Amino acid sequence: MPVEGAIPQLPGIEMYGNSIPAGTVGGDLFEYINFQQRYDIEARIRRALRLSRELLEPLPPGTPSRNSVDEHVAWLKSRSNYQPEMETEYRRAKSSEQVRVAEVLRELHTTAGVLLVDAQGHGIISAKIASTVHDTFHAFMLSELDHHGKTTPEFFENINLRLAQSVSARNALGISDKDHAREIATMLYGEIRPYGYFRFVNFGHPPPLVFSAEYRKFMDVDKGQMAQFLALGLQIPEDHPDRNKYFSMQLRNQLVNSADVAEITLMSPGDMLFLYTDGVYDGTDEQERAELEAVMREHYREPARDICNALLQHAVKDDARLLQANETDRIDDKTVFIIKRR
Repeated sequence: MPVEGAIPQLPGIEMYGNSIPAGTVGGDLFEYINFQQRYDIEARIRRALRLSRELLEPLPPGTPSRNSVDEHVAWLKSRSNYQPEMETEYRRAKSSEQVRVAEVLRELHTTAGVLLVDAQGHGIISAKIASTVHDTFHAFMLSELDHHGKTTPEFFENINLRLAQSVSARNALGISDKDHAREIATMLYGEIRPYGYFRFVNFGHPPPLVFSAEYRKFMDVDKGQMAQFLALGLQIPEDHPDRNKYFSMQLRNQLVNSADVAEITLMSPGDMLFLYTDGVYDGTDEQERAELEAVMREHYREPARDICNALLQHAVKDDARLLQANETDRIDDKTVFIIKRR
């Protein structure tokens, strides 16, 4: 669980999340991505601008390469068709990339991220799977900010591949491809902008619910506008160069692209986004949705923290009913995250 001081502060937005494991440890992982706190954005901008100038400067003869652009230019010069203008054009192009990175990085001052991961089960193995997603996410994030200044579709595809089953590893272990034992986790990652603009990518996770303060109910959202992939590692894109090296339940037509990033905007003050894991709601039970809506209606005027805790308390009460019915296998980790427009 993130500490209180990690909650990002954005104009016109209040947010709060909490999680309750089903046991000593759990498979739910919830984290704020506070870009302003986690990264030195201004230092990254200065580095990108410094690099943009450096990339324009030809390398003095006999000097070791300073960067990957110098190395590529050396390769260009080794080609029989080399022309001096090739170096100039290439350096200008790579320099402009860094100028763009600097511009995009500035947007992180008014951006916050939220990561929800739900690993199948709720024990040590589930916690390990969730930890793998978490560590992979942050390792790739460093590379993303260095090269693009933001998250890109390739970022999510790489995380998806990290959770896929390797053909060579399974063959070495003598495991049948019909064996259904897999490390399965769903993931929803979204980025929030001031006054309620939310962009997200969804791998097998229950979709967000939007609560209208004006109408005091969950609003219907066009699911056709919200792309949702299978859980992490279960679906490899057909055009991925390593697709034959991994097991895939089915092939996706193509890699994740910008059209697969869904968008929701909170239109009015008091409107809320409700993110959750399936220990709270699986996204399909209409009766449970109505009960959650009633909880939201009762508490919607309160701060995001109180709304979040009220929803979790409702979910815990449901566990008591499952215990009485001797259906303990249906009790799961619970996570709720509320984004409220002020």
